Amino acid sequence: MLGDVLLIAEKHQIAGEAIIEFILKNPKPKMMVGISGESGSGKSELAHVIAKGLRKHGIIAKPLHIDNYYRIHPLERTEWRKINGIQNVVGPGEYDWETINRNISEFKNGQVSTGPCVDLVTEQIDQLTTDYKGIDTLIIDGLYAIKAENIDVNVFIELTYHETKKAQVVRGKEPQNEYRMQVLEKEHQEVQALKKRANILISKEYEVAIAK
Repeated sequence: MLGDVLLIAEKHQIAGEAIIEFILKNPKPKMMVGISGESGSGKSELAHVIAKGLRKHGIIAKPLHIDNYYRIHPLERTEWRKINGIQNVVGPGEYDWETINRNISEFKNGQVSTGPCVDLVTEQIDQLTTDYKGIDTLIIDGLYAIKAENIDVNVFIELTYHETKKAQVVRGKEPQNEYRMQVLEKEHQEVQALKKRANILISKEYEVAIAK
């Protein structure tokens, strides 16, 4: 997302290095890494660290933030959720999976790809064009990222919104009112259901473990 604030800390660097080591030991052409976790858990920071770290090993990696792919415009989403019921609509179904999967296919095939990019300053949706010909690895991050098709490395951050409230405020997320709390709780339920897909777990203390 344009205008997003990254708060990269030592814990992100350490976890990122462990994941890079795993990737280097399990190489695949056009590899895809998925990073899921709740709001404020460090998904974008980790994606950035991994992409920068892989570059040092001659691997060109690009983050793809699929929280850009909501079907409902940012300025309309709150009202839409309230009208349709938070419990009914908040979850993976809010994403435009058709476009996500098309962009993934374009990465796999080394094609030029165009996808949405939310400008957090204007709250408008721009279109970002990427030539995937020279991109070796795609790092997909977002609440429901590891639900995407054909992910090779699924990373799940176990921090919940209860532990990440401070990070959400610092990064300018929505105010912590009753509506936001209801959304976060529903996202919590949906995100935690994806944990079983992960082959790399990051604990609440940001320690990395390979899932068995």
